[in-house]
Amino acid sequence: MRWEEVCEHKQLQDLPFKIELNKWGQIVMSPVKIKHSFYQGRIQRLLESLLNTGEVMPECAINTSDGVKVADVVWCSEERFSEIEDEVSASIAPEICVEVKSSGNTLEEMEFKRNLYLEAQAVEVWLCNEQGQMKFYNEQGELEQSLLVPSFPKQIKR
Repeated sequence: MRWEEVCEHKQLQDLPFKIELNKWGQIVMSPVKIKHSFYQGRIQRLLESLLNTGEVMPECAINTSDGVKVADVVWCSEERFSEIEDEVSASIAPEICVEVKSSGNTLEEMEFKRNLYLEAQAVEVWLCNEQGQMKFYNEQGELEQSLLVPSFPKQIKR
């Protein structure tokens, strides 16, 4: 299946699952719990309050070498946003891609997606665990804090 077909498929709309494609075009669905949605929303609001340029978006579809993946939250510069805004799925990853771990994800899956986003030209990838702890990465590895948003907290509070 292609991402355009997933987006237009009537039976796949309004599902309570995050939908992605693997490199063979197979649909991968991940159910999310309330806590996942909470952290996703909190991260989005924090990014919006700390950055006064670019676009913050939830559920951003990104082309990767393993199919279309959907980052939970992204931040995209105005320049990069102008490149991807009319695309069905982003041909280049936004500068910041955030994944929130849910009970259905393994650490290995999160690290795999981190590497896919960096390969797709993300500048930083952030991972949020089920307790709201943040880890920040770039191509060189784990960072002490985000270089793009140094004031972003290492712990998302409830």
